[in-house]
Amino acid sequence: MRTIKQNGMMWLFAILTVIFTSQNILAQQFNLNNSKSDMSILGTSSLHDWEEVVEEHSGSIELIAEEETDISNLNVSIVAESIKSGKSAMDKNTYKALDTKNHKTITFKMIDSKKVTALGNSVYQVTVSGKLSIAGVAKTIDLSFKMKVASGVVTLEGEKTFNMTDYGIEPPKALFGTITTGDEVIIKFNSVFN
Repeated sequence: MRTIKQNGMMWLFAILTVIFTSQNILAQQFNLNNSKSDMSILGTSSLHDWEEVVEEHSGSIELIAEEETDISNLNVSIVAESIKSGKSAMDKNTYKALDTKNHKTITFKMIDSKKVTALGNSVYQVTVSGKLSIAGVAKTIDLSFKMKVASGVVTLEGEKTFNMTDYGIEPPKALFGTITTGDEVIIKFNSVFN
């Protein structure tokens, strides 16, 4: 015959099981598909505008679908030396500025989902805050993007503008300093998560 204490423990176990099972049903994780995603970095110089492409990045997003869709987790990691311009001299200057020998990745890790607004047709306008770490310097930023959720695929599209000097990066120079790079850069992304 069970004691009152044993029955109480069984009820507690049953309630915890229901809670954790329902959370697993409501939260769903999607992983970044590198081959279907696009990310580029755009900037200016005293000679011409420039663009570099990120060839290798990974990450995940976790959505909570209760009464309204929300994001419980988002992280993205870029392999710093996968940033390519098509010009080896420019790539070398980029890797030197990013100190890729000591800092192999650029990362974004979400801290908080600030706002998710439904726009219709499974499209949302989203603002999250998170830590962006570049060249060993981490800063908390707000990141806004459009999110589409359809057929097991989550797509994030947006851009973020910031200054290199905010992260302790001296804008690269070329040809003995005669060509200087502008401080402001824009990261554009169209990230696909499956």
